[in-house]
Amino acid sequence: MVRTALTGAFAALLVGLASPAPAVAASDAAAPPNISRPKPAPSTQPNLPPLPPAVFDPSLAVGGDDVKAREVDTRLSVDVSVNGRGPYHFIVDSGADTSAVGLRIAHDLQLPLGTPVTLNGMTSRNVVDRVKVDQLTLGPTTIHDLELPALREVDLGGDGLVGIDALVRQRLMMDFDKRFIKVEDAAKPMQIFPGDIVITARRQRGQLILAEVRAERLRLDAVIDTGTEITIGNLALRDKLLRKHAKITTVQAIGVTGESATLQLARIDELQLGPVLLRDVPIAFADVPPFKLFGLADGPALLLGTDLLSTFRRVSLDFRARKVRFQLRRCNVEGVVISTAPEAFTRISGANPDVCAH
Repeated sequence: MVRTALTGAFAALLVGLASPAPAVAASDAAAPPNISRPKPAPSTQPNLPPLPPAVFDPSLAVGGDDVKAREVDTRLSVDVSVNGRGPYHFIVDSGADTSAVGLRIAHDLQLPLGTPVTLNGMTSRNVVDRVKVDQLTLGPTTIHDLELPALREVDLGGDGLVGIDALVRQRLMMDFDKRFIKVEDAAKPMQIFPGDIVITARRQRGQLILAEVRAERLRLDAVIDTGTEITIGNLALRDKLLRKHAKITTVQAIGVTGESATLQLARIDELQLGPVLLRDVPIAFADVPPFKLFGLADGPALLLGTDLLSTFRRVSLDFRARKVRFQLRRCNVEGVVISTAPEAFTRISGANPDVCAH
């Protein structure tokens, strides 16, 4: 049985508060916080609006600051400062409503306890403790006065996690070849280059939802989720695509609270992401909590993880303008190995030469 960590992808974290944290006495204000283990959340359903649509944009170019990045499995981590301390290595998670910090940072910086929240992860719903952060800095942007979940580093996959709260004002270019991330204030005018292709997306609370996606001619919605190492389709997509005798294996996914879930893994013939075509593509299938949270539980939908995104040379995301750009390593058909199913090649090609990296 294949086992892989799936240690990002909060998908949308904050959906209702649990009981407030106990008051902290003045004499204890500088002490390390007493952070509880995650506890199962009540089974009440979140009452959130459905996700609104983002596009592929051929003109999306990102200037700004280069932020040092490291590859963690197929994901990229970046250097982040917390309350002026660091740098710490945070996983970039475009599917998470909020950033998060590891327990070590919370204790070392003696961050005061905040209010617990319900966390909707890939594998479970849990009530988790938050800590108060005065400043979180990524590239040119500093976010102030945050309350962030505090979780184990082994489950996060890094010292912490950068979510939509820190990304929503940014343009981000993730270079998987050179392993760096370029960050730019999205309020600055975008550079336009002739012949570029850009995909426009819907956005819900900051996440980017691609509508120009087809799996074997079936239209579906896909969430760009740089925090998950594996691409996951819901059961509505599985039932439409998989034939009766399709070969199915299983994969273990470990969520940010340390709980695991078993996903079905199968290969589909074709997946089209705007101008990019992939053939013989491995996809995991399960009705994980983010689909319901994003309003994508009933129709075919996909969480697009870094197992597929890292096969591109570059992925550019403009969270403010809801635009996405993919750039390939080569213009012609190329065989690539997807980390979650390395036993066979996936073929990738561009329907337009403008998706080739310049």
